[in-house]
Amino acid sequence: MNRIVAILAIVIGVAGYFWYSSTQTGGTSPDQQAQAERLLGAANAQTTAEDIDTSGVVEMQIGNPDAAVTVIEYASYTCPHCGSFHTGPYKQLKADYIDTGKINFVYREVYFDRFGLWASAIARCAGTPESFFGITDILYGTQAEWSRAGGGDPAQIADELRKIGRLAGLSGDAVEACLNDADQLRTLVAWYQGNAEEDGVRSTPSFVINGTTYNNMAYEEMARLIEEAAGS
Repeated sequence: MNRIVAILAIVIGVAGYFWYSSTQTGGTSPDQQAQAERLLGAANAQTTAEDIDTSGVVEMQIGNPDAAVTVIEYASYTCPHCGSFHTGPYKQLKADYIDTGKINFVYREVYFDRFGLWASAIARCAGTPESFFGITDILYGTQAEWSRAGGGDPAQIADELRKIGRLAGLSGDAVEACLNDADQLRTLVAWYQGNAEEDGVRSTPSFVINGTTYNNMAYEEMARLIEEAAGS
């Protein structure tokens, strides 16, 4: 539980950081400074996952929701292995099983660091699965660039994520609102923590195929497991 409290505290600090960095070029008004201090100060609150209602978090899924097989991927936008999966085997999985309606595919974010959380905020900003998976494709396709911007400089990484959001059709105001939504960020972390504990996820990418959790694997092995789950 202490781990959850620490993660939630970091999340609120992250929101404060975003507000602060987005106002530096034009100066910080007293109202803006007060909001940043409120967000940062809230990091000391003893909030637990049980205190947070995660029922409003949208499951991002594509394919056939009524399929006999559900595949849940747990992945982090900053995980290189996840990037390799999405720019490679995922395309085959989509062609063979998602686009054909043979499976219901669910993507659940894992947050190892603040950059992955920020990326998630951008991906979810438009609110629809279609937009989410479109932005996810961009994030993984350009992972090496945005996640290492400025040698890992947080401000430059944030700016690169803002650019991705605008490239995907989000307005600048919408991007800032999503990045600064402390309540939503906190809820996403609690949601991730609960899901990961329930499914026994310890690494990324991990896949849950009809309730059984597997570590990263070759596409051929995944296809075999899907076929077995479908009763083929």
